Amino acid sequence: MTETDDQPRRHLAQRMEFIEWRLFWEGHVNRSDLEERFDISTPQASVDLRNYREAASDNIEYNATEKRYVASSKIKPKFLKISANRVLLQLWAWVNGVLQRDDLWFSSIPAVDIAPEIGRDVRPEVLRRVLEAIRGRQALNVRYQSLTSSRWRDMAPHALAFDGHRWHARAWCCEREEFRDFVLTRIERLGKLKSVSFDPEHDIEWRDTIRLKLCPHPGLSDEQRQAIQRDYDMPEGVREIEVRLSMAYYFIKRMNLDLKDLPPARAQISLANLNEVENAIAEAKAAARKLVERSPDT
Repeated sequence: MTETDDQPRRHLAQRMEFIEWRLFWEGHVNRSDLEERFDISTPQASVDLRNYREAASDNIEYNATEKRYVASSKIKPKFLKISANRVLLQLWAWVNGVLQRDDLWFSSIPAVDIAPEIGRDVRPEVLRRVLEAIRGRQALNVRYQSLTSSRWRDMAPHALAFDGHRWHARAWCCEREEFRDFVLTRIERLGKLKSVSFDPEHDIEWRDTIRLKLCPHPGLSDEQRQAIQRDYDMPEGVREIEVRLSMAYYFIKRMNLDLKDLPPARAQISLANLNEVENAIAEAKAAARKLVERSPDT
């Protein structure tokens, strides 16, 4: 079957998903919804609704008073993997201009707002050249603004990472001969690509992971702990999150897990194995240095 032959089937599947999405999240759907969304005829919309009723009869009912199909009280999605996070992320993306109105399946978008974030837009040319360096496993000469100086440096990126606030390149620093993070918005100017010998597998902090053991702050009251356990999905009073060693630092800083003097209600959660994490990061740095020293290519 060719891609062209398979296209009607994909379009039908998408319309089935749309019907179910509207039923689950808005509680109703009618023919005009399908006609407007997919630019199809009224007869085709009727066929689609009939097909859905046949495939998932327990999910849909016709309300003669409202003259539209409504979700049954026992709806169980059959065509969609329901995710509240996905819907909320779509709303976030729409507010921030990442998605357009036509990208959303809401008949009417609810009132929604996002707390402002300080703009950190990465220049397209910077990302394009960094991606080029990653693909070719080459070093990129950049004018980089650190907190102490602005100067030209050679970095050989092998990965990209987002710390919750900004994007950075995980890269081999040719000057310091170690793996470091280079914030993409701090790259002021771009130079040439250069040949370099390095092995991303030597980046132990990127390669290895650790489990962070999160729990409600011990200084909270019983009622406060129960609220925090619900907020952070800690039914047993603890939640473990696996992260790369190179990303653990950013998570700890972002969640203020290293600030011991914060009031419990402000801190909310604590990291039970902070010392273990810090030791693992230090050991990974040392192990990476040894690997690099032994390597004949660096």
